[in-house]
Order: sequence, then C-alpha cells, then structure tokens
Amino acid sequence: MRRVVVLYNILQWLGLIVVAPLLFVKSILTPRHRGRIGLRLGIGLARQLGPRRAGPCIWVHALSVGEVSSSRALVRALRESYPAATLILSATTRSGLIYARETLGETADAVIPFPYDFHWSVRRALTLVQPDLFLLVETDFWPNFLSQLASRHIPALLVNGRISAAAFRSYRRFRFLFTPLFNSFRLLSMQTEGDAEQMRQLGVAAQRVESLGNLKYAALPAPVSDQELRRRFAIPAAKRVWVAGSTHAGEETVLFAVFAKLIERFPDLFLILAPRDVARAGALLDEAHSLGLKAGLRSAPGLPGANLLLVDTLGELASLYALAEVAFVGGSLVPERGHNPLEPAALAKPVLFGPHMEDFAEIGRDLLACGAAAMVQDEATISARLSAWLADPEAGHKAGEQGRKLIAERQQGVVARYLATVERLLPKEKA
Repeated sequence: MRRVVVLYNILQWLGLIVVAPLLFVKSILTPRHRGRIGLRLGIGLARQLGPRRAGPCIWVHALSVGEVSSSRALVRALRESYPAATLILSATTRSGLIYARETLGETADAVIPFPYDFHWSVRRALTLVQPDLFLLVETDFWPNFLSQLASRHIPALLVNGRISAAAFRSYRRFRFLFTPLFNSFRLLSMQTEGDAEQMRQLGVAAQRVESLGNLKYAALPAPVSDQELRRRFAIPAAKRVWVAGSTHAGEETVLFAVFAKLIERFPDLFLILAPRDVARAGALLDEAHSLGLKAGLRSAPGLPGANLLLVDTLGELASLYALAEVAFVGGSLVPERGHNPLEPAALAKPVLFGPHMEDFAEIGRDLLACGAAAMVQDEATISARLSAWLADPEAGHKAGEQGRKLIAERQQGVVARYLATVERLLPKEKA
C-alpha cells in the first residue's frame, strides 16, 4: 500500500504542476464547484461538523445521488441502533450533497463534502472528524484517504460493493494499484457472491470479502397517495402517466418522439420526464415546444392543457413513480451505465430500460427474468412495448406485481446483516 501511495502522490504533484492553474480557474467559475473548494481542503470544516456526541463516530461516504439513495436505510438504521453516535455523511458531487441534506439532513449530525485526496486535506479532515469507523458506499476509492485510515487504525467497511465487467477489467489490468487499496479495507461487503468472487480473483484476502446482499432493495421510498401526488403536481385525475426518470442527453429526443406519436392513439397519456441533470430542464422545455408538445416545468406548474411535465427539482423522482402506469429508467439507451429500476418496480410499476444497465446488471436481469421489465433499444421498441401495456393495463399491472414480489423477497434481512457487521467492526469500547 505504501508504494502505491508514494507513486500516486508523485504523479499527483506532477499533474498539479501542469493543470493546477486551469483547475483553479474552472473551480472558481463553475457554480457546482464554487463554495465547496474550501471545505474539501478542510477550511471551515470544523464549523460544519458541530459538537460531537458521547458515543462512537461513524463516517458514511456516498459518491453521488445514487449512492446516497442506497445508503438511506442503513444510515437511518445506524441512528436508531446508535442514538449516541455521531453520524457524519459525506458526498463528492454537488447533487449528491444536496440530496443527502434533503433526505438525511435530520438523521446525520453533519453532511459534508468529501475531502480532496491530497495528503494534507485528508489528514485535516480525519483529524477533525476522528471517525471510529468509515463506511464507503459502493465506490469512490482514494489512495491517500484509505492509506491514512489504515495508518490511524480506523476500520474501513465497503458497503454494497459492486464490480461491473468494465471495472473488473480495469482493476485486473492495474492490479498493482487496486489490490492494495481493496486490502486496506477491514471488510468488503459485496452485493452478490459473484462480486465477492471477483474481489478474491483480484487477490483480496478471502477473509476480507463477503456478500451481504444489495442495500438498494432496502432503500426504497414509502408510497405516497395518488391523489396527493396529482394535486401536488397539477396532473388531472383522468390522465394516465408515463414517468421517464434519470434521463440523459440523447434519450429525451427519442422519448419525446415516442410520446408525440403515442398521444395520437392514447390522448389521455401524460409524460413526466425527470432529467438526471436538472439544469438541462430549460433546454429540454425548448426542445419539447419545438416538437409541438405542451410542456411545463415542475417549478412553474399549472400550465393549462399541458401533457408533459419536466422535473427541474431534486428529490422528487422516487415518489413520482407512484403515479406511473409505466416507468422508463434512463441512462440506459445511451452508454451511461443505467440507473436504479427498483424504485418504480417496488411500487408495482412495469419498467422499461435500455441495454446499458451495467451498474444494475443483476437487478436488471432479475426484473427481466420475472417479467417485471422489458429491455428496449430505440423509438420503435419503446413505442411497441409501451403501447402494449397501455392497451392492456391488466398485463402491465401483472408485470408490476411480479417486480413488487421479487423486491419483497430480497429486502428481508439486508440492513440487519449490515448492522451486525458494523457492530463487529466498531471498537468494543465505542460500540
């Protein structure tokens, strides 16, 4: 591990000498970076942390929105099981921080940006937080951070670990770098036994790897009444809703084209589209209008006669799936590795997604196998499958129920297994 960190820091310094001025200017000028730079360097972090509780300090880190979502059930269970613990939640991306504050701000004692992986900024962050246990959700491996955890004898637990085929190829190609990082964890808890076996193939000590199940099955929203959602989003009761969630550039044009044709056959159809990057909603509104669609923004509801709502707010997609007759999960028609299909499936909604579901490969396969989802490729296949479920609502409802049944079976015990592992890893005098 030491050799890896030394080499990493040498390369880091060489890179900084070349690109530091450009990065500085970009950070200052880019809103998503501005305001977090100082905190990520440790400046002003003490004020963010606030007072420490009497019990242990548990630091949970989630890279972005998806990882924060995965961690919700576990963070809430940690608060319930360790009421005297100081819970620190961090995220790397701006959207992840916003979502963490909205969904877990009252559960965690502090929500902070993850430090830049410079030796001095990591050292300052760890000195200020003083965690007794560090939980990394799914991914975001940084050599300096993991090395300093190990040197301070702070146990690190990988939570809900996963390895895609592409990631496994990279890890294997650069095994000299990644295997020491993985071996620095006290335990790597993987989503599936297949993920665990891949870790062992990379040379990770067998006693450091286990499969505890997928926390995404336990991180699902409580349902909201259809009537309340329709009132909140100004959607007429007579409309049947198609929800397209977490869409990326290259997908919306296809979805708009499908919708424009389908409303001729199904005039009661209403599309709710939530782009992954909500800042793109304004441009998408212009595109929808150029196609003759009657579209409005979530932040300005109530457009008379609208049949398309673009969601330009964060944290609402999961509840919106409750309105859907059919859901489409984005990041999958284009190579963006897919997003979580469990949120609509847990609400008994039939799901469509494209071929690029690398980050949810096992979940996607399970939903396809039980008939709860369909894979689509393009405008024609989306239109065909969506038309079939709209024309035969009973078939869609049966497909949705298969998804709900699958999830109910998988949910049992996941959080409890993680809590047992946390109890095992916390220093005995702090547990």
